[in-house]
Amino acid sequence: MAEEPHVESRKSGTGVHIALSGIWTVQKSAPMEAAARGIAKAANGAQNVTLDLSQIDKLDTAGAWLIDRARVGFETAGAAATLEGSKPDYDILLQEAHYRTFEDARARSTHPLIDLLVDIGQSVVDAGKDIFAGIAFLGEVVGVLLLAMVSPRRFRFTSVVYHIESFAFRALPIILLINFLVGCIVAQQGIFQFARFGASAFVVDLIGILVLRELAVLLTSIMMAGRSGSAITAELGSMKMREEIDALRVMGLDPIEVLVLPRILALIISLPILTFLADLAAIFGGMLVAWVYGDMSPEIFAARLQNAIGMNTFMVGLIKAPFMALMIGMIAVIEGFAVQGSAESLGRQVTGSVVKSIFMVIFVDGLFAMFFAAIRY
Repeated sequence: MAEEPHVESRKSGTGVHIALSGIWTVQKSAPMEAAARGIAKAANGAQNVTLDLSQIDKLDTAGAWLIDRARVGFETAGAAATLEGSKPDYDILLQEAHYRTFEDARARSTHPLIDLLVDIGQSVVDAGKDIFAGIAFLGEVVGVLLLAMVSPRRFRFTSVVYHIESFAFRALPIILLINFLVGCIVAQQGIFQFARFGASAFVVDLIGILVLRELAVLLTSIMMAGRSGSAITAELGSMKMREEIDALRVMGLDPIEVLVLPRILALIISLPILTFLADLAAIFGGMLVAWVYGDMSPEIFAARLQNAIGMNTFMVGLIKAPFMALMIGMIAVIEGFAVQGSAESLGRQVTGSVVKSIFMVIFVDGLFAMFFAAIRY
């Protein structure tokens, strides 16, 4: 058995027959490169080149790539190159490791303003695609929900309760702490600013309206997007990487029914509950600061709060909460299913999930603010 890669050529008229022999593997990389150069020399401008692979003892992708590179080089020079004596295994290697040329990636010289407009246009197109995909996915979720309502035995109540415990109960300490501190800060700044006009008592109105209508639900939604939304994306993304979602489909189970619906319903149930408790925490923090910093007793604070707010003020935040939860859940699930087979893709989709969720939470809050202002609610 010949060890080193070897090339023998035999000319016949306008053509040349090149016989390759020996071991053409990466372990013989140096002599294999020399033999590949010998193939080009052996052709010497021939119009027809035949590469005989029948005497090759062993071939891997490195050798197949060099042989195919020689063939492509002959064809580029205008010669007719053919392969003969190839084994079926060699044909597979030559097909998979075939040589290809690449054009130089040269950046087009354009005006910076044109580049900016192109980027903006591409962003708008991508946003439109995301909206379309979100609406289509929402339709799938609604369809599965209706199917579960028709056939209650398909509904995974245990999974919903588990995710409520994960999203609401375990998130409660940080939600209460954040809103308590924000309530304290708003009260302190309100007392400091209103004292310049002798209207420190109006800090109660400020806290009540601002917290119940905007701050509590907004802060809670942002915290849920960063905590629960990212967790959903990471969980589903990891399952996608390990092909567990494909395994569910093979077993005849719908991933929307098994994985998506319980998580979205748990978020829709959890966020209003957390918003209500966040309202209490923020108002308590404001009352505490007003008592210590503004010398306003809790009795006076509570009495003025009753006159400052109404049921509509309290309901505004609770009405927003389910819609924000739906946005967070949909974005988290879509980004999780978009994960490819690498850890880099998982990190990118988790980051995208949090950023998009926070943006949509603020956007939806703005839409609701304009809507409630228009109907004077």
